Amino acid sequence: MTWLGAVPGWCWWLIALVLVAGGQQYRVVVAQGEAGTARIELSDYRLQVAERDRRAAAQARTEEQRRQAVADEEGESARKKLELAQGRADAAESAAGGLRGEIARLRAGHRATCDTISAQQRPAGTSAVVVLGGLLEEADRMAGSCAAALERSRIAGLACEAVIDGMKPTR
Repeated sequence: MTWLGAVPGWCWWLIALVLVAGGQQYRVVVAQGEAGTARIELSDYRLQVAERDRRAAAQARTEEQRRQAVADEEGESARKKLELAQGRADAAESAAGGLRGEIARLRAGHRATCDTISAQQRPAGTSAVVVLGGLLEEADRMAGSCAAALERSRIAGLACEAVIDGMKPTR
């Protein structure tokens, strides 16, 4: 009889069971090590993503502040230009008011002279000077209001262009 035969059968089963259990335990330990490594890698990945998000948010805030500063600067510039244009329009309106007063004075003088002459010579009619004076006065009013509106529109358009150009991202 050999030494293998001296060992009872149930011991062989026990040895096989211990070997299988040991192999399984080894697999569990290796899997736990791999899971720990995966957890560490996942944690590192989450930190990287959080850092990337933080940088992107900071960059977006910086860009937003830059764009707002450009818009504010251009808005202030446009406001000053509009105030200057309004001042010029007011000065022009004042000068035009004086001119209209002079035209009215001349029309009144012409009308008085013509009325006296026409009463003597022909039936009263509207003189060409009076009509042209009225047309000139109305045209002057309209030109002044159109010029002021166009100047405001031009300033607003230039301000919009400057804001849009300032909003383009700097690279």
